[in-house]
Amino acid sequence: MASLSISSRSSSSSSTCWRHLTHARPHARPFTSTSVRPNWLIPKTGEAKKSRKGRPRVPTGGSTRGTTVEWGDYGLRLLDHDRRISAAQLKNGEDAIRKRLRGMNFRLYMRICANIGVYTSGNESRMGKGKGKFDYWASRVAVSKIIFELKGELHEKVAREAFRLAGNKLPGVYEFVKKGDPPVMGITKLQGVTAEELKRPRRKLLVGPEEMVEKSPAATVV
Repeated sequence: MASLSISSRSSSSSSTCWRHLTHARPHARPFTSTSVRPNWLIPKTGEAKKSRKGRPRVPTGGSTRGTTVEWGDYGLRLLDHDRRISAAQLKNGEDAIRKRLRGMNFRLYMRICANIGVYTSGNESRMGKGKGKFDYWASRVAVSKIIFELKGELHEKVAREAFRLAGNKLPGVYEFVKKGDPPVMGITKLQGVTAEELKRPRRKLLVGPEEMVEKSPAATVV
């Protein structure tokens, strides 16, 4: 009887523990080889130190990275100048696109990630005493950067309408681009002009023998 009571007690305690674990972890799921979809509005790892406000990087070396549609058929590109967009604003833009395209066969790509922490202090607080407490995550978006891409069985007018609704939710001015559109270097589109031509000096150098002017000390005007 003693052994029977002990075994029943152990089984009841084990069932209680298992019930406790299942209730403590409602998001637990069985084994699967499919990776969990990462959250693009929160960085995978926290910050080692508090981020400065900073500004988006400007491609001064002639880079056109991130200015063309890579995976989808249509894209939404920042047009006016660099901005710091919060994770809540990016979420509103994503929700606007998904709501407009509800019931359609499409896939939405996010080309940026909110991985910059924004820290604020209270109003009317004195100077000093640290940078402040964490407020929200944000993303530094450079000019001419692609933010969203769409791919699927969509008409161009429907994609334009979805991106228009998303642009109204985001700060700044945006433009609609398609796959195959020319890249942008800074604010200049590489259409009819190459990157090598933009890297050259704007003033034409006089190299002809008849255009060369000899500079002598007497001819130099002070």
